[in-house]
Amino acid sequence: MERRFFRLTIDVYVPGRWHLGKPTTLSGQDLEDVWVFSYGQPLEFRERLRVPVKRPGKALDFDTAGVGQAPVVNARVADVFRKFAPQDVQLFPAEVEGQAEPYWLMNVVRTVRCIDDKACAEVQLYTPEDGRPDRVGEYRSVMGLRIDTSKVGDARVFRLWGWSPPIIVDEEIKAALEHVGIVGGEFDAV
Repeated sequence: MERRFFRLTIDVYVPGRWHLGKPTTLSGQDLEDVWVFSYGQPLEFRERLRVPVKRPGKALDFDTAGVGQAPVVNARVADVFRKFAPQDVQLFPAEVEGQAEPYWLMNVVRTVRCIDDKACAEVQLYTPEDGRPDRVGEYRSVMGLRIDTSKVGDARVFRLWGWSPPIIVDEEIKAALEHVGIVGGEFDAV
Protein backbone atom coordinates (compact mmCIF):
# COMPACT_ATOMS: atom_id res chain seq x y z
CA MET A 1 0.00 0.00 0.00
CA GLU A 2 1.26 3.44 -0.92
CA ARG A 3 2.13 5.73 1.99
CA ARG A 4 0.21 8.97 2.27
CA PHE A 5 1.71 12.32 3.22
CA PHE A 6 0.37 15.61 4.51
CA ARG A 7 1.52 19.18 4.71
CA LEU A 8 1.48 20.33 8.36
CA THR A 9 0.47 23.98 8.52
CA ILE A 10 -0.68 26.38 11.22
CA ASP A 11 -4.38 26.73 11.86
CA VAL A 12 -4.88 30.48 11.64
CA TYR A 13 -8.56 30.10 12.57
CA VAL A 14 -8.10 29.03 16.21
CA PRO A 15 -10.22 31.61 18.06
CA GLY A 16 -8.20 33.99 20.22
CA ARG A 17 -4.89 32.39 19.23
CA TRP A 18 -1.59 33.91 20.26
CA HIS A 19 0.93 35.26 17.74
CA LEU A 20 4.61 34.50 18.28
CA GLY A 21 7.55 36.76 17.51
CA LYS A 22 10.93 35.85 16.10
CA PRO A 23 13.05 33.44 18.14
CA THR A 24 16.13 34.79 19.90
CA THR A 25 18.73 33.45 22.26
CA LEU A 26 17.77 33.52 25.93
CA SER A 27 19.87 36.66 26.33
CA GLY A 28 17.76 38.35 23.62
CA GLN A 29 20.29 38.20 20.80
CA ASP A 30 18.79 37.76 17.31
CA LEU A 31 19.58 34.57 15.41
CA GLU A 32 22.02 35.18 12.57
CA ASP A 33 19.51 33.88 10.01
CA VAL A 34 15.74 34.07 10.64
CA TRP A 35 15.16 31.33 8.02
CA VAL A 36 17.55 28.81 9.62
CA PHE A 37 14.69 26.51 10.74
CA SER A 38 13.39 26.14 7.17
CA TYR A 39 16.50 24.80 5.42
CA GLY A 40 15.97 21.11 6.18
CA GLN A 41 19.43 20.51 7.62
CA PRO A 42 20.88 19.94 11.11
CA LEU A 43 21.55 22.95 13.34
CA GLU A 44 23.62 23.63 16.41
CA PHE A 45 22.88 26.18 19.12
CA ARG A 46 25.17 26.91 22.03
CA GLU A 47 22.61 28.91 23.99
CA ARG A 48 19.03 28.15 24.98
CA LEU A 49 16.37 29.79 22.81
CA ARG A 50 13.46 32.08 23.60
CA VAL A 51 10.25 32.88 21.73
CA PRO A 52 8.43 36.15 22.50
CA VAL A 53 4.66 36.43 22.30
CA LYS A 54 3.76 39.32 19.97
CA ARG A 55 0.03 39.12 20.70
CA PRO A 56 -1.17 37.29 23.81
CA GLY A 57 -3.93 34.74 23.40
CA LYS A 58 -4.65 31.02 23.41
CA ALA A 59 -1.40 29.01 23.62
CA LEU A 60 -1.11 26.48 20.81
CA ASP A 61 0.45 23.02 20.63
CA PHE A 62 1.94 23.79 17.20
CA ASP A 63 2.71 27.19 15.73
CA THR A 64 5.42 29.02 13.83
CA ALA A 65 7.43 31.96 15.12
CA GLY A 66 8.59 35.05 13.30
CA VAL A 67 9.01 35.76 9.62
CA GLY A 68 11.24 32.67 9.28
CA GLN A 69 8.31 30.47 10.37
CA ALA A 70 10.31 28.50 12.95
CA PRO A 71 8.10 25.60 14.16
CA VAL A 72 7.25 25.80 17.88
CA VAL A 73 5.81 22.71 19.61
CA ASN A 74 4.67 21.82 23.12
CA ALA A 75 5.51 18.63 25.01
CA ARG A 76 2.71 16.45 23.55
CA VAL A 77 3.65 17.32 19.98
CA ALA A 78 7.38 17.04 20.67
CA ASP A 79 6.81 13.54 22.11
CA VAL A 80 5.09 12.42 18.88
CA PHE A 81 8.05 13.57 16.78
CA ARG A 82 10.54 12.00 19.23
CA LYS A 83 8.70 8.67 19.05
CA PHE A 84 7.96 8.45 15.33
CA ALA A 85 10.71 10.46 13.63
CA PRO A 86 13.74 10.98 15.89
CA GLN A 87 16.10 10.85 12.89
CA ASP A 88 14.09 13.47 10.96
CA VAL A 89 13.86 16.29 13.52
CA GLN A 90 15.85 18.17 16.14
CA LEU A 91 14.05 19.63 19.15
CA PHE A 92 15.66 22.62 20.86
CA PRO A 93 14.27 23.59 24.29
CA ALA A 94 12.84 27.10 24.16
CA GLU A 95 11.22 29.38 26.68
CA VAL A 96 7.99 30.84 25.35
CA GLU A 97 7.23 34.15 27.01
CA GLY A 98 4.66 33.79 29.78
CA GLN A 99 4.45 29.97 29.56
CA ALA A 100 5.42 27.62 32.37
CA GLU A 101 4.85 24.61 30.08
CA PRO A 102 7.93 23.42 28.15
CA TYR A 103 8.20 24.22 24.45
CA TRP A 104 10.69 23.36 21.73
CA LEU A 105 11.76 24.89 18.46
CA MET A 106 11.58 22.04 15.98
CA ASN A 107 14.04 21.73 13.14
CA VAL A 108 13.21 19.33 10.31
CA VAL A 109 16.62 17.96 9.25
CA ARG A 110 15.67 16.07 6.09
CA THR A 111 15.08 17.46 2.63
CA VAL A 112 13.59 15.27 -0.11
CA ARG A 113 13.43 16.05 -3.82
CA CYS A 114 9.94 14.75 -4.54
CA ILE A 115 7.63 17.52 -5.80
CA ASP A 116 5.53 16.07 -8.63
CA ASP A 117 5.55 19.00 -11.07
CA LYS A 118 2.94 17.45 -13.37
CA ALA A 119 0.49 16.60 -10.56
CA CYS A 120 0.67 20.04 -8.91
CA ALA A 121 -1.90 22.63 -10.03
CA GLU A 122 0.92 25.01 -11.01
CA VAL A 123 4.68 25.30 -10.50
CA GLN A 124 6.99 28.17 -11.40
CA LEU A 125 10.75 27.77 -11.32
CA TYR A 126 13.38 30.45 -10.91
CA THR A 127 15.09 31.28 -14.20
CA PRO A 128 18.26 33.28 -14.94
CA GLU A 129 16.02 36.23 -15.85
CA ASP A 130 14.78 36.43 -12.24
CA GLY A 131 18.14 37.79 -11.13
CA ARG A 132 18.61 35.08 -8.49
CA PRO A 133 21.43 32.89 -9.84
CA ASP A 134 21.59 31.06 -6.49
CA ARG A 135 17.97 29.90 -6.95
CA VAL A 136 17.84 28.95 -10.67
CA GLY A 137 15.96 25.66 -11.01
CA GLU A 138 14.36 25.92 -7.56
CA TYR A 139 10.66 26.56 -7.09
CA ARG A 140 9.46 30.14 -7.17
CA SER A 141 5.86 29.14 -6.55
CA VAL A 142 3.96 25.88 -6.04
CA MET A 143 0.16 25.77 -6.12
CA GLY A 144 -1.83 22.63 -5.34
CA LEU A 145 1.24 20.80 -3.98
CA ARG A 146 1.56 17.11 -4.80
CA ILE A 147 4.55 14.87 -4.17
CA ASP A 148 5.84 11.70 -5.80
CA THR A 149 5.78 9.28 -2.86
CA SER A 150 8.08 6.84 -4.70
CA LYS A 151 10.93 9.35 -4.13
CA VAL A 152 10.42 9.80 -0.37
CA GLY A 153 12.36 6.74 0.83
CA ASP A 154 12.25 6.19 4.58
CA ALA A 155 11.63 9.86 5.51
CA ARG A 156 8.72 10.40 7.90
CA VAL A 157 9.04 14.18 8.32
CA PHE A 158 10.80 16.35 5.77
CA ARG A 159 11.14 19.61 3.89
CA LEU A 160 10.95 19.76 0.11
CA TRP A 161 14.00 20.35 -2.06
CA GLY A 162 13.68 23.69 -3.82
CA TRP A 163 10.53 24.71 -1.87
CA SER A 164 11.35 24.80 1.83
CA PRO A 165 8.29 26.32 3.54
CA PRO A 166 6.15 23.15 3.80
CA ILE A 167 6.66 20.58 6.54
CA ILE A 168 5.59 17.18 5.24
CA VAL A 169 4.57 14.35 7.61
CA ASP A 170 3.47 10.80 6.93
CA GLU A 171 0.00 9.50 7.79
CA GLU A 172 1.11 7.73 10.97
CA ILE A 173 2.52 10.95 12.42
CA LYS A 174 -0.61 12.82 11.34
CA ALA A 175 -2.76 10.23 13.13
CA ALA A 176 -0.60 10.40 16.28
CA LEU A 177 -0.79 14.20 16.36
CA GLU A 178 -4.56 14.07 15.95
CA HIS A 179 -4.73 11.43 18.69
CA VAL A 180 -2.99 13.74 21.19
CA GLY A 181 -5.43 16.49 20.20
CA ILE A 182 -3.06 18.90 18.45
CA VAL A 183 -4.34 22.49 18.60
CA GLY A 184 -2.87 24.90 16.07
CA GLY A 185 -1.95 22.43 13.34
CA GLU A 186 -3.82 21.50 10.15
CA PHE A 187 -3.13 18.82 7.58
CA ASP A 188 -3.50 18.97 3.81
CA ALA A 189 -2.96 15.84 1.71
CA VAL A 190 -0.09 16.16 -0.73
